Amino acid sequence: MSEVIDLYWSFRSPYSYLSTRKILALRDKWNIEVKVKIVLPLALREDGFFESRGPQWLGYLLRDVTRLAEMSGQVLAMPNPDPVTTDPTTGKFAKDQPLVRHLSRLGVLASDAGKGLEFLNEVGTLVWSGKNWLEDNSLAKATARTGLDLAELEGKMQPESETAALDARIHQHDKDLRAAGHWGVPTLVIRGEPFFGQDRIDVLEWRLGKLGVAKKN
Repeated sequence: MSEVIDLYWSFRSPYSYLSTRKILALRDKWNIEVKVKIVLPLALREDGFFESRGPQWLGYLLRDVTRLAEMSGQVLAMPNPDPVTTDPTTGKFAKDQPLVRHLSRLGVLASDAGKGLEFLNEVGTLVWSGKNWLEDNSLAKATARTGLDLAELEGKMQPESETAALDARIHQHDKDLRAAGHWGVPTLVIRGEPFFGQDRIDVLEWRLGKLGVAKKN
């Protein structure tokens, strides 16, 4: 049987996006099943998180993700539009967040359909391309590349009770992530042990070997 790994991932995290190809390669190499557990961006899960980081934090993050993208040969540009909207009157994160909530619900449904990682890869690449991901049926095309149909997925969000059920699952993922010992993304959890960050995927691979997980042919 495949070893199960839970992946906690957010559509607004550049580190989540940059980790996806490495996780796909890990899945292709080892006898593992990666279960995608979408969470909302930390900005919406923890009040005041960014304000508590200090003045150097954002500058370093931008520098770091830019060089990681260059090193891995991936495109990284500010999302257009940003999945997390800001209130223009206050400059703070808006109370209503329809874009990132919609993407997150789609991610849960794609995972239910067995295409979670593929969806994260295609849609994450689209969102972080810098192109307007709401235009030219771009989201539908990205979804189709995973073998799924966007309209069909969106239909599963109806009626309103279904949307509420999806949101409850996303909220539970945050609780599960914290129970596993972390709060950030991407975090991979195997047998209750968390590995936070795209730079810990190699450590996770070492753990797979220590656990005796088989490699694929």
